Amino acid sequence: MNAFDRQPSLWGEGGPPGTETLPLPLPAPGQRVTQVAGHPVRIGTSGFSFPDWDGAFYPRGLPSSRRLSFYARYFPTVEINSTYYGIPQARTFAQLLEKAPPDFDFVVKAHQSMTHEEDTPPAAYDDFLRAIEPLQEAGRFEGILAQFPWRFRRTPEAERHLADMRQRFAGLPIFVEFRHESWVKDEVFDSLAGQGIGYCCVDEPSLEGLVPPVARLTTDVAYVRFHGRNAKNWWGKEGDRYDYDYRPEELKEWQEKIRELAERAKKTYVFFNNCHAGQAARNARLMMDMMQGDLS
Repeated sequence: MNAFDRQPSLWGEGGPPGTETLPLPLPAPGQRVTQVAGHPVRIGTSGFSFPDWDGAFYPRGLPSSRRLSFYARYFPTVEINSTYYGIPQARTFAQLLEKAPPDFDFVVKAHQSMTHEEDTPPAAYDDFLRAIEPLQEAGRFEGILAQFPWRFRRTPEAERHLADMRQRFAGLPIFVEFRHESWVKDEVFDSLAGQGIGYCCVDEPSLEGLVPPVARLTTDVAYVRFHGRNAKNWWGKEGDRYDYDYRPEELKEWQEKIRELAERAKKTYVFFNNCHAGQAARNARLMMDMMQGDLS
């Protein structure tokens, strides 16, 4: 079986409950990280612990406490999205470190109060910084993802909000994801570069007002997120907007863009956020294979 086997489950029909049989051939340790011009491209998913990944990526019945260790066999990095909903205690990240190998690293999503509220309580930043201390001390913290909503348009107030966030997270890598196209301007990219803020390139539905699939580098680390192209459910109240399974030809549209970013960046991160029913893991593995030339 390879990543082109487009079945609803990586296990085929059903899958043996509780088994440790792997759904895809394990990559060799050196193949978990793609190299482009000697620069690493680290591919993973936006989160790793979802109930509907049971039997779709994880063996059926695999305890949640063992999911990260299983995930890390396939991918060298993960984007922690749960911090958007609540800031954990530092011991939560200390425990995650124990479950992943030493070459595995983390990006952590900013809390919603920092991206979806006009005035962020200072305590939120303090709590967040305390929470990530174990990752920093272990040398396995790779940055903060700040995902702003579509209503966050480019205005002087919004630009000041970004500058304030940069100041509060002084010395830490930050990547900003915009949802509104008003930010996709050369002067914005220049401003981000001047402040040392990374731009998060996105693939999402081609809908009016959304950010187009441009590849830009504003720091020495490139960052790309795949949300899927589920235009039908993107604005609706029904269904999951991230329910989308990329076709190989759609990923190929980004293959050369990512290579070009990686040639100029010290490091490149690529995360799949189409997490419905394990699709992110399947698509991330497919992109790994394509980037390594196995399926080009």
